[in-house]
Amino acid sequence: MKKLFSYSLCFLLICIVAGCTSQSVGSQTKASDEKSTAQENTLEKAKKQGFITVGFANENPYAYATPDGKLTGEAVEVARVILKNLGISEMNGVLTEFGSLIPGLKAKRFDVITAGMFINPDRSKEVAFANPEYSIGEAIAVKKGNPHKLHSYQDIAANKDAKVAVMVGAIENDYLAKAGIAKGQIVTVPDQPSAISALQAGRVDAVTMTGPSLQAMLDSAKDSKIERVMDFTQPELDGKSVRGYGAAAFRKEDSALREAFNQELDKLKKSGQLLEILKPFGFTEQELPGDMTANQLSNT
Repeated sequence: MKKLFSYSLCFLLICIVAGCTSQSVGSQTKASDEKSTAQENTLEKAKKQGFITVGFANENPYAYATPDGKLTGEAVEVARVILKNLGISEMNGVLTEFGSLIPGLKAKRFDVITAGMFINPDRSKEVAFANPEYSIGEAIAVKKGNPHKLHSYQDIAANKDAKVAVMVGAIENDYLAKAGIAKGQIVTVPDQPSAISALQAGRVDAVTMTGPSLQAMLDSAKDSKIERVMDFTQPELDGKSVRGYGAAAFRKEDSALREAFNQELDKLKKSGQLLEILKPFGFTEQELPGDMTANQLSNT
């Protein structure tokens, strides 16, 4: 009887140990699976599921929704090509306010934000920017042949007879004043088409606005008697050019996605395809980013 009891006790202990071991192994396996899932980066996940969530602000020409609901714009089309080349065929676009883009990215409501956002040191503390896909500066248009030889705001300031049209409330008003252009030389107009009309009518000798906006106005006017000054010198404030550089942005931990995006963007630049994507949105060679990088812009 004692021997039988001993055998039973031993069998019970063996079962308990075996059960604990099995449970321990099972827990370790589950933990390992969870860790593996957590370690799957955003790029791998997007490739696997075939789509990625992109946040954008409704601002033409960078990112906007057409009347029929299609997501398009300079930044969107660049991202669409790059993501497709990375094996991600679909963009799940999420419309949000511009000020909600970075918070939404960090909160993982979307995986990429692409809305023509300029790279600067403050934003770079919050997100990791891709290299710039375009640059935006000021531009001027003049009569065909540029009779007054105007290639900068300083040239306008130096010619006291020259007049320049600018939209009321536009930032260019400040730039013109800081460049030394007299108030009597500045003609304010209610909107951009009015500026073009003033130039066509000879009431002013130049008009100024950002590059893409000016190009869109000229393309719309289709007037061979006026032209954009392609060798325009950008104004400077406090010794720095006012030109801005826009790019897509990612969470800081998504380095694999950012690096892959940069590699494909570099291919587009070298092949000339980037300019072809930008052109329909009013961008020209003047708006290409050149060799500027996100790291350079993040530390300036």
